[in-house]
Amino acid sequence: MPCISSRRTFVKGLGAATALAGLGLWRPLAQAAEGARPGQILQGQQFALSIGQTPVNITGRPRTALTVNNSLPGPLLRWREGDTVSLRVRNQLAEPTSIHWHGIILPANMDGVPGLSFAGIEPGGDYLYQFTLRQSGTYWYHSHSGLQEQAGVYGAIVIEPREPEPHRYQRDHVLLFSDWSDQAPEQLMATLKKQSDAFNYDKRTVGDFIDDVAAKGWEATVDNRLAWARMRMSPTDLADISAATYTYLLNGQPPDGNFTCLFQPGETVRLRLINASAMSYFDFRIPGLKLTVIAADGLPVTPVTVDELRIAVAETYDVLVEVGDLPAYTLFAQSMDRTGFARGTLARAPGLQAAVPALDPRPVLSMDDMGHGGMGNMDHAGMDHASMAGMDHGAMSAMQHHPASETGNPLVDMQTMAPRANLADPGIGLRDNGRRVLTYADLRSTFADPDGRQPSRDIELHLTGHMERFAWSFDGIKFSDAEPLRLRYGERVRITLVNDTMMTHPIHLHGMWSDLEDEHGRFLVRKHTVDIPPGSRRSYRVSADALGRWAYHCHLLYHMETGMFREVRVDE
Repeated sequence: MPCISSRRTFVKGLGAATALAGLGLWRPLAQAAEGARPGQILQGQQFALSIGQTPVNITGRPRTALTVNNSLPGPLLRWREGDTVSLRVRNQLAEPTSIHWHGIILPANMDGVPGLSFAGIEPGGDYLYQFTLRQSGTYWYHSHSGLQEQAGVYGAIVIEPREPEPHRYQRDHVLLFSDWSDQAPEQLMATLKKQSDAFNYDKRTVGDFIDDVAAKGWEATVDNRLAWARMRMSPTDLADISAATYTYLLNGQPPDGNFTCLFQPGETVRLRLINASAMSYFDFRIPGLKLTVIAADGLPVTPVTVDELRIAVAETYDVLVEVGDLPAYTLFAQSMDRTGFARGTLARAPGLQAAVPALDPRPVLSMDDMGHGGMGNMDHAGMDHASMAGMDHGAMSAMQHHPASETGNPLVDMQTMAPRANLADPGIGLRDNGRRVLTYADLRSTFADPDGRQPSRDIELHLTGHMERFAWSFDGIKFSDAEPLRLRYGERVRITLVNDTMMTHPIHLHGMWSDLEDEHGRFLVRKHTVDIPPGSRRSYRVSADALGRWAYHCHLLYHMETGMFREVRVDE
């Protein structure tokens, strides 16, 4: 077998399950199972999938995962472009469930979002998904019901192209990254609602203050601390959930599980990278090897060679690696907040390992990262007329306008002042690290703008939130209070997203492609998920070519669940 998974991290038998269920530490088991089975591959046109509960032991403590066909992650589904696939999904849970086929272009009633495209799959019931594949590449699937995605309902999709690709390689491996917690997802949500920084164990200390005074001076350091205090935020709060509770997985294996993919010297290996995590960004590299990026979100891009890339939640990248003469290389994916990592090995033979790099230094957000560049330490929510009077007209005209719904809104704790596209910025923690890091500015689709028309209208949405309340929204309006975003069938629109928060948000539009453009409106790359860092303003064009009701949301699971979600309705 080309890839090897250790089974020692998985529990067999149900004796411990019964005892722990009595203590309330496990979900009650809905079915007998011997433990999760990693590494399943299903191919063809007819599929039977079952969503249920399976005992696992990832951290040394027995728990229960929600799984697809008793597998964590779910089976790798291999399809062929042009085929019509049929997937019978059975629900063996005691609650409704669903599967969304992320990035797959299909009819609305096959999209798998309960309440929008279908009613969901009730306990004991099933649903037949059936659609024709009009694309190829690397994608993934996951539950769109509650917090089930965090508990294990996700898996990879590979669609083989109808026509041969221009790239030559001898091996093809899927690397699916995810985050696991022994705490139930509902517990994590409750903790975040009570204390949004509960998992931030890297707050600045007195020692950091002394170091900053030595480097920047007393006045600048104090002003900076006061600015962050006024916003009730921490510059080290890069991820809502950290390795304080998360274990980062590669194809279902924790770091010490050492998921291994095989190679022979001199081969070219294709790696299909999928970020199927609920909340975690990963920075991926293979020390000693270059990565040639050939696809983004399933679609081909002009090859670009880098040392490292950041993969946002829900994104996929395909890379080619020319393997050298060493017996093993480490597949290393550190979390953006540098609290932990997922890792595996690319090896000549099972059991071989290479050195695991140390985590990079902890990144710290600056006011410039927050979109306050050139404006000092002033935050928009606290500005008064006196402070505005001291600014020149040029600075005023450059200030970002905000929707009226944000003004005086208890769900909005900050607003960006001077957002930039920042397409050539590798991102917090990756700048000037001595490695060549992929940026969005490097990505070029191998095809021209597929639509070609200029947008007939512009839509601007602001990504908003309140850190202390752990409340997230578009334009300060949570999903339950928001009207649908209405598009006319066939129209071409430009959507501009402005990030008014200190968090990075991966925004996913269901059913339609997002054609990312540069600051001058020129087409760059077609994607299904667009990353929007703090203090950024990015735009893309959308062709409303799919009738129906579609989800549009942040793909950070707990942000989506607390309000950063809209319905997009395409009508004739």
